[in-house]
Formats: sequence, C-alpha cells, structure tokens
Amino acid sequence: MFQPKYIITDQLLTNIKRVNSLVSEFNNKRFPNIVLLELERNAREVSTYASTSIEGNPLPLTEVKKILKSTPAHIRDSEKEVLNYNQALQDLNNQLEVGTVILSLDLILKIHKQVIIGLLPKFETGQLREKPVVVNDPKTGQPVYLPPEARDVKPLVEDLVEFTNDNIEKIDSLILAGIFHKQMVIIHPFMDGNGRATRIATKALLAAMGLNTFNLFSFENYYNKNVTKYFQTVGEFGNYYELVGKIDFTNWLEYFTEGIIDELLRVQKLLPEFSVSPETQLKPYHIKLLEYIREKGFIVDRDYAKLGPRAKATRALDFQKLIELGLIERKGKGRATYYVLKEK
Repeated sequence: MFQPKYIITDQLLTNIKRVNSLVSEFNNKRFPNIVLLELERNAREVSTYASTSIEGNPLPLTEVKKILKSTPAHIRDSEKEVLNYNQALQDLNNQLEVGTVILSLDLILKIHKQVIIGLLPKFETGQLREKPVVVNDPKTGQPVYLPPEARDVKPLVEDLVEFTNDNIEKIDSLILAGIFHKQMVIIHPFMDGNGRATRIATKALLAAMGLNTFNLFSFENYYNKNVTKYFQTVGEFGNYYELVGKIDFTNWLEYFTEGIIDELLRVQKLLPEFSVSPETQLKPYHIKLLEYIREKGFIVDRDYAKLGPRAKATRALDFQKLIELGLIERKGKGRATYYVLKEK
C-alpha cells in the first residue's frame, strides 16, 4: 500500500489555513451568473495556455484565446493540444455541474484520452504505457529521471487511487490532492501527456472534495511562471527503484499550496474588472428580454421585436450573447424557435 512521507510544517499549515480562508471569502460572496461565467471562461483560457506551455507549446496566450474562440480550419499539433485541453476542462466542469466526479483509473484514462487524442497513436491514447520512458531535463535534454517499469505502472496507479479515495475523510483535501499530483508525476503512467492529464485529474479531485471555487482559477498558471522550479519540485531525480523509499512530499506540498494561494489572490484582484467588462455587462434591452421570459415563460423573435427598436440581425446577436452567457437556451427549430431561461 502506498504510504507517502511528509511533515505538516508550520508553513504548510499556514498555507492550508490561508487557502481555506480565501475559499470561504469566495463562497460567501454572491456573484452575478454573468461574472461567474466570464471568470470560468477566463480560467479555462489561462489554464489551457499555461498547462500546454509548461510542456513546451509555443503559442502565446493571445493566440490561445483566438484558437478557442474560432477553431482553425487546418489544425497544427500545437493548436490541437490547446483545443484538447480546453475541451477536457469544459467536460470536467459540465460533469461537476450535474454531480460529483469520483477518482478512478477509468477517469484518469478518460482524461488522458481527451488531452492527447490525435497527438499519439490510438494504442497509446487513453492507455497506460507498455514501454519504458525516460524523463529529460527540458533545458539540457539530458536524462534526469527513470520512472517505474511498465509492468508496475497499473498496480502503482491503482494503489494511488485506492489510497486517495480511502483518505478523503482522513487527510486534508489540499494535502491529499498534492500527494496525488506528485505521485502521478513520479509514476509517469503514459508515453506522453502525463503532466496535462495529471493537472486536470488534480482539478477533478479538488472539486470532488468540495472545493468548488477551483473552476474559477488556474493553478497551472502558477507553475508556468517558473517551469524549472515546478519540474524540480514535483519531479524526482534518479532511478525510481532507488528513490522510492526516500521520496519526501513536504517541499512539494508547501509549493502546491503556495500556488493555490497565489492564484486565488490573482482572481480576487480580477473580480472588479470582470464585474464591469463588456463581455459581462447587460444592456437595458438584454434585461428587458430576460424580464419578459421570466414573466411569460418563453419568448420568440417577434415578441422581442415589440420590446424595442432592435433590427432582426441585432436581435439574433442579443439572443446569442445571452445563450453564450448561460442565461437562456434555444428551443425548437426554424420558425418554431423560442427561448427560455436556462435551468441551473
């Protein structure tokens, strides 16, 4: 059975208390749905950019945002990485909206398939590796770590999943998520996409533990600020079989929780900006449209036309904006199209 070594230092305890305090502040506030949706969209963009950048993707944040807004006709691998990661984040958020996500080997394989599909051969997509791998220093290209043999990967991952699920009520959520993150990197269960799959699985784990603020921020962003430090802290150096009994998670857990504090503070500073951004601001005609639906239960285009001097093409844009903001949804087709409030 997997038994990680770590010490709850004063620094780690302080970090955990700070995270809990910041999360409580977020959860006790009431944000307009529009602001939350814009925060989630921004978090996905930043997470997608940062997590793929950590692995060497050259696309800047501005380009990532363009790709996510309008998928290119001919997709390069760097763009595919971005689209895959964003889709995996969206699917995770959708799952969390309808229920909890339980950590399992199947979930980890599903996440890996999502982030790597179209980038690896099918027999290596969403599948544990069957070959040895070597972890190289990203700067020098020299080997620095030899992960476990392929035959040991599945039992090690299953052992980690069992340990994590068995200790949800016994070990602090942040410590448990941090341990899972580092141990997955140590096992290195896939031929490629280990970091991306691990970071999304960690998000799923944090959310499953009740930390529901975490779809609004990007801990990947903190790692991307200093990739070298991230790799040095989360990874190990040497041969797994010579290190396994000596690995200490303490330093990583301090770094992991510091990253969450850093990102929560960043998002906290962004809130006033998002509250008044053009993307989240509703105009009087938007509000009038929503009030009509609340009163009547639904609206069709000809009803909206009677509410004010909005051209047909402009009315279509108004409906689309409210759909994208998650406030209304389209029903029916063609001339039978109508709009209702989106159920939460």
